[in-house]
Amino acid sequence: MTQETFKNTVFILKNEMYRFAKRFVMSNDEAEDVVQDLMMKFWQKKEELEQFGNLKSYALKAVRNECLNRLKHHNVKLGFADMQLHQSELYKMEVNNLKEHIIIFINQLPEKQRMVIHLKDVEEYDVSEISEILNMEENAIRVNLMRARQKVKEQILQLMNYEQRQISR
Repeated sequence: MTQETFKNTVFILKNEMYRFAKRFVMSNDEAEDVVQDLMMKFWQKKEELEQFGNLKSYALKAVRNECLNRLKHHNVKLGFADMQLHQSELYKMEVNNLKEHIIIFINQLPEKQRMVIHLKDVEEYDVSEISEILNMEENAIRVNLMRARQKVKEQILQLMNYEQRQISR
């Protein structure tokens, strides 16, 4: 694999890899380190990469594994979200941007639901690709996606109802 081929097939995945890594480690610097380390590993094994059919799937699976290894090694709990946040604290936040609230709601989801909704709705992967990345059955992907979307929807409705009450007072 030439440098140009590597750049056009592997290096173009760096932004997706970064966003996915950030979901795991919740740190810009750590996510950048994960992607940089994986890019170096990919470059060292560039000839072997050609045998993988779906390079995106392989890269995201590598990100997932690398993040889990780092979290285990650093003896840190999975940092997808601060599971201690209470809904009442969310309501106290004076953030008017619905997008920020949705990100908070997604970050409060259980790990599998967080990963599935991120890969499907943010990265726009197909269910079959997500299944391959996360080593889960397609039906489990669909169920987790449905539950994640339902929880986020319920929280958005609660937020909207709360804001409506605040306005009418």
